[in-house]
Amino acid sequence: MHPVIERLLANGPVVTDGAWGTQLQARGLGLGDFPDLWNLSHPQAVAEVARAYVAAGSQIILTNTFGANRIRLAEQALATKAGEINRRGVKLSLAAARGQAQVFASIGPSGKMLLSGDITPDELRQAFTEQARALAAGGAEGLVVETMSDLEEARLAIAAARETGLPVVACMVFDSGKAKDRTMMGQTPEQVAKALTDAGADVIGANCGQGIAGFVSICQRLHAATDRPIWIKANAGLPTVVDGKTQYHVTPAEFAGFIPDLIAAGAAFVGGCCGTSPEFIAAVARCLRTSPEP
Repeated sequence: MHPVIERLLANGPVVTDGAWGTQLQARGLGLGDFPDLWNLSHPQAVAEVARAYVAAGSQIILTNTFGANRIRLAEQALATKAGEINRRGVKLSLAAARGQAQVFASIGPSGKMLLSGDITPDELRQAFTEQARALAAGGAEGLVVETMSDLEEARLAIAAARETGLPVVACMVFDSGKAKDRTMMGQTPEQVAKALTDAGADVIGANCGQGIAGFVSICQRLHAATDRPIWIKANAGLPTVVDGKTQYHVTPAEFAGFIPDLIAAGAAFVGGCCGTSPEFIAAVARCLRTSPEP
């Protein structure tokens, strides 16, 4: 186990953070706007999100760098800004953490499909390597490859992240199939656990895709298929759009009510994804403080 991960888990399950995109939207980010650009244009708002999660009890916070690879930035004619946006994202989270939380930097998917030939493995490898190096140079204490639907893309991102020597978390999205227990490409939790473990991720898990109720069995199956710690970040249910605004309907208390089941299923790191907020993380932290050891 990577020493950073071993140290974090020494005192039991770890509280991570919640959503960033919906929190930035609450601060004025428009639907369709590119959140990562706010590292340069609205740094105070980005720092506010990070500080709010630290205050809520997050022991790990992420960075506003989910889409800051040169492939996605090229759609904004900003590919040359990739290094600056990633380094700035880490700096903002580190300043907000003030040593009270670890900063693990976010690496999301490229938005392109390998199977359809939209992009080549080499192009992906180069983009993820550039991003991982910039995040490490900015001072990240770990890297989180998240919201992946294609295992091959995840493998390429993990390989790039591992080159930095930082601990690497890798998460897939399970939102397909009759039981919503498959990735978009059809892989099961067992197949994902083996592939991510073989790829060298220090922590594996699942995020996004569905509400927290569906994550308990996924967590249990991942845990049974690997010796790596499990990272879980569920959505606050499924969203609806009302008057142009995305709304989620699960409450912090309802969300936190599933945390004991997730811990019993093997989760070592717990937090939230789309639609969750500092209030959700505070509820999770309270639950973990009062829950008996599994």
